[in-house]
Amino acid sequence: MANGSVFVLGATGQIGRAAVRALAADGWHVRAASRSAGRDDGWPGDVQSVAVDREDDAALAAALGDGCDVLVDCVAYGQGHARQLLGLADRIGSAVVISSGAVYEDDTGRSFDTQGEPDGFPAYPVPIPESYRTVAPGDLTYGTRKVALERELLAAGDRLPTTLLRAGAVHGPHSRLSRELYFVKRALDGRPVRVLSWRGESRFHTVHVDNLAELARLAAGRPGSRVLNAGDPEALSVAEISAAVDTVAGVKSETVLVDGAPPRPGLGETPWSVARPVVLDMSAAERELGYRAVTGYAESLPRTVEWLAGELAGRDWREAFPLMAELDPDDRLFGYAAEDDWLNATRARAI
Repeated sequence: MANGSVFVLGATGQIGRAAVRALAADGWHVRAASRSAGRDDGWPGDVQSVAVDREDDAALAAALGDGCDVLVDCVAYGQGHARQLLGLADRIGSAVVISSGAVYEDDTGRSFDTQGEPDGFPAYPVPIPESYRTVAPGDLTYGTRKVALERELLAAGDRLPTTLLRAGAVHGPHSRLSRELYFVKRALDGRPVRVLSWRGESRFHTVHVDNLAELARLAAGRPGSRVLNAGDPEALSVAEISAAVDTVAGVKSETVLVDGAPPRPGLGETPWSVARPVVLDMSAAERELGYRAVTGYAESLPRTVEWLAGELAGRDWREAFPLMAELDPDDRLFGYAAEDDWLNATRARAI
């Protein structure tokens, strides 16, 4: 059992909630920092909630006070946040910072940033090791900013040993950008069909928040300057994810498989749809931290489905998930009319 102090930034977000819970259960004294100073029902009573806006350097320094043995940053993004943490390095023993699998690019320079371009889907090795190449650091995209964050922190490893966790497709309750909503809403709406591009074979490695929290817990107890992938024990295909959601929701649906890319913009294009597999190599985390996943995709899914159903109850999905709605102005996620038009035309041609 650990008995040091941990300061968790972004504690009331999806990842932060699970990280606080795992660290507290391991015996750490946890200060849970967020703008709201809110709490999660699963936290023990001795977790201390702290109100702080991490964009305010002075406020963060004041909230950190005399410091901590470990700082876990669930919301770090870009070079500015890295420098903010390094400015407090004399008060932090070590850090664990959430990065992303979106940092990788293939041998031709294709990455998550190029997927919307013709033949822009990257061809990554299967699985992707942490030593594989990444996009250049910068301020333009999510991936380039995460790389800028990583490089700044790794270069200062002698001042602040930092474990960077490159997360896959994060899932679990409390996400404001839940990929699982795509299938859960269809099940709740009684949609009888699931259209899947790339023949439903797309694999975009997932990571449950509890597995990500387990990696943070292990890294907190084994300080070091390193980069590690963060994934579930299996990388399911999108067809397998669809079937798993249907099973939990208690529905049966027809699966219509599309050869290749979506036949129309958004049609059959799920949040996991990729032309080529994205699978993370987890052997380094197993070797360096002794990581073993605490849950799998299917066994963790009932809690996620229950949470999503509760969030949708009596509300339009745009009200329940405004950030997702903002990113979907053309209603591609749940454009049922366009989907039906395509299905009817496709079936008519087959007669």
